[in-house]
Amino acid sequence: MRTKNSATDPSSIAVTAEPSPAPAATATSATPAAPVAPAAVTPVRQAASARATLGGTLQAALGVAAFSLTFPATAWGLESFGPWSLVAVRSVLAALIAGGCLLALSVPLPARRHWAGLAVVAAGVVVGFPLLTTLALQTSTTAHAAVVVGLLPLTTALFSALRVGTRPSRTFWLAALAGAAAVAAFTVQQSGGALTTADLYLFGALLVCAAGYTEGGRLARVMPGWQVIGWALVLCLPIGVPAAAVALSHEAVQLSWHGVTGLLWVAAGSQFLGLVVWYRGMAAIGIPKASQLQLAQPLLTLVWSVLLLGEHLTVAAPLTAAAVLVCIAVTQRARG
Repeated sequence: MRTKNSATDPSSIAVTAEPSPAPAATATSATPAAPVAPAAVTPVRQAASARATLGGTLQAALGVAAFSLTFPATAWGLESFGPWSLVAVRSVLAALIAGGCLLALSVPLPARRHWAGLAVVAAGVVVGFPLLTTLALQTSTTAHAAVVVGLLPLTTALFSALRVGTRPSRTFWLAALAGAAAVAAFTVQQSGGALTTADLYLFGALLVCAAGYTEGGRLARVMPGWQVIGWALVLCLPIGVPAAAVALSHEAVQLSWHGVTGLLWVAAGSQFLGLVVWYRGMAAIGIPKASQLQLAQPLLTLVWSVLLLGEHLTVAAPLTAAAVLVCIAVTQRARG
């Protein structure tokens, strides 16, 4: 992913040809060259920018679709593994996939100045969010756990404003707050409005994941998104291998089709492939706008919960879906 600079920004392009020097001192002996109109270049640049925005939006949406399966897949994984084993093993498997890709393509090590940011991504996205949500899902339903995802776009936008210095418009913030409120109200209503110990895990996961998303989106502007999550996963490998060995020796393992499938998805789909397209999308369209696409994630998760886990939805689901889609449309049109 290439970062923009003044040499490629459409607003800074103005190509003109200097007048040719006159060989003689007569007024008619030299004709200045006609300047090249910037308008001849602008439509091409605008079309390329529109394609980049569309591509970034599609990639971010694919990331959201991958993430929407995380909670149901985690619930499946918990049928075979303990929470600590599931998190440690998924981290190791994802790191092996990422490390294999980095090695096969002979990707050089990131610059030293990027390792601190990669450590934040690793702590928030690779370790913190998976661990805290997995612990929460031991006693919480996927519908209740979806509240953290409903609030994640707003939290990510806040972290982005503090860390990257983005300043979305007032319309953007109003739509984001409305969407977050709609999703939060729906998911809390689904769980009966009671706060449990699992909520502490969920709110902690919300904070660490927003920090990881923000830092990963920032790094994806200077290196390919798949390398961001790839190096973050590899960074956790020295911790993940011994952690997996200890956890597997202390927690019972009862292999089943559901359990293995859930583990493979959270390792390959949620932990690596989903984050690859997600970070690429954030780099293309900006962290705040990409984060608002994630407002649809809780509703997608509820759909998967019905299809895969047999949970039942209330009539509030389509109403919330309509409200969320309106908010997404507004935030995508607002200047972020």
